[in-house]
Amino acid sequence: MFNWFQRLLPRKGDFFGMFEAHGATLVAAASAMTKLVDSGKPHLEHISEIEQREHEADDITRRVLTEVRRTFLTPFDRGAITSLIGAMDDAIDEMQSAANAVDLYDVEVFEPEMRDMVGIVIDSARLMAEAIPLLRDVGPNGARLHELTERMVRMESHADDIHRAGLKKAYQRFAGAGAEGPMQFMVVREIYKHLERIVDSFEDIANEIDDIVIDHA
Repeated sequence: MFNWFQRLLPRKGDFFGMFEAHGATLVAAASAMTKLVDSGKPHLEHISEIEQREHEADDITRRVLTEVRRTFLTPFDRGAITSLIGAMDDAIDEMQSAANAVDLYDVEVFEPEMRDMVGIVIDSARLMAEAIPLLRDVGPNGARLHELTERMVRMESHADDIHRAGLKKAYQRFAGAGAEGPMQFMVVREIYKHLERIVDSFEDIANEIDDIVIDHA
């Protein structure tokens, strides 16, 4: 009887702890991506680490979604919780997709613009990791949260400029590279596409955080 009564009591899931744990996997995966593009060749340990972090993030995401269904009292609207963890999970999924593409195409040389975009990825991940704990007390942290998300959005815009410049330079180089030129350009374009999607995902995270600030600050 007591166990049945306990199940009827309001519960509060540790959503903040799970958000922060997921954020830590994003930072770790972004750090592994930095090592990957700086190494000069696709070391399998860096690709494996990204994959491992993605699996850890998936486990956390499932826990969040389970707790949303089970918990009576949530710190934010349930839709805000699922949207935020979904955006965070999309970011690490895109990192894994980028690592898989590097592995598939045996990419060993990374363009300077690719390394610049990965630099933006790690910077965005660190800004996100600073922002997530501040959600524990949105009211007094609203201004700082907005400052962090604004920086993430500006970085995404800068990444777009780098992406366009990198693609144009690659096209000009491979246009006269003979029969193998189109294939080489296709591989470069594929890597750029994944890097752009990662940065876009961090902008989505920033937008989800901003929505929470607007609703609760």
